[in-house]
Amino acid sequence: MPRTLPVVVDRNSPVPLYHQLAEQWASAISSGALKPGDPFENELALVARLHLSRPTIRKAINELVRQGMLVRRRGVGTHVASQVVGKQNSLTTLFDELQGAGRKPRTQVLRMQASRPNRTAAEALGLRPGTPLVYLERLRFSDGQPLVLLRSWLPPVFHDVCADDFADRSLYSVLSERGHEKAEARQRIGARMATARERHLLDLTRADAVLTVEWLSRDADGMALEFGEHSYRGDSYVLDMNLRRD
Repeated sequence: MPRTLPVVVDRNSPVPLYHQLAEQWASAISSGALKPGDPFENELALVARLHLSRPTIRKAINELVRQGMLVRRRGVGTHVASQVVGKQNSLTTLFDELQGAGRKPRTQVLRMQASRPNRTAAEALGLRPGTPLVYLERLRFSDGQPLVLLRSWLPPVFHDVCADDFADRSLYSVLSERGHEKAEARQRIGARMATARERHLLDLTRADAVLTVEWLSRDADGMALEFGEHSYRGDSYVLDMNLRRD
């Protein structure tokens, strides 16, 4: 059930009513009175409770949606937005980013196969098309909420990794133990509608899109370490990059 928040509006104030509402709701979200994922009162209930017009209520809600504090999802309603994880232009892992932001990452290994050919991945890794690769599929959670479906192909030199290695560590900490430090990476960013399986795993609706990241990393010697195809919740992850003129 949506939490009923006490709000006070001053009809004699020069500050617009919608802005008064938005400020109080934003303060409740920032203070933690409303938490990420909490349902938000619907417009009709707010109109009846606060004796304000529906356009005023809608404008206040839209202001918080614009600020990224509320999320509207068709068939689900309005909820407090999940805290957004930001990827900067660095080689830090998602696991480290989450921990650095004070979040609690958790990984569920969905599939792991030590000998699975994949032509596209093999070519990206610089290997023959029929090379048996290590396939790893993980679901990464942040504070208990699903954030990203990670699909990774590794060269056969990593045939000895096992699912238990990734319960509370990043992929690259595991590879580092085997003498391979990530030194560079290339990523291609895209977006598309979520597949049925992604909707199920990431708790999305048919109207939701995912941010896609195609990833290829190498160590200092130029050896390809991982080819990845990852799908992030679009409402919970952003890319933050600095650009400059060459």
